[in-house]
Amino acid sequence: MTSHSHDFIETFDGFVGFGLNRESDRDTVIYYLQKFSDDDLMNLLRKRLTNEECLSIFNLLCSLLRKHLSEPEYHRFFLKENR
Repeated sequence: MTSHSHDFIETFDGFVGFGLNRESDRDTVIYYLQKFSDDDLMNLLRKRLTNEECLSIFNLLCSLLRKHLSEPEYHRFFLKENR
């Protein structure tokens, strides 16, 4: 059974663009992140990203997770552990 989902990208039919308003900005970030994490795209990009680009993405994601999630939330929502 799969524990991850990307339902937003499959059902979203709103505006995709940045700078119009806060709600559209947030929707666009989710849209881009889910498109970005697509397995086929990642298989292509992983061969092309430099070490510095990989580190930059990793550091950004870790920073956001530390800033916005408690430890229990991190385990539940990111690691998908049943704690």
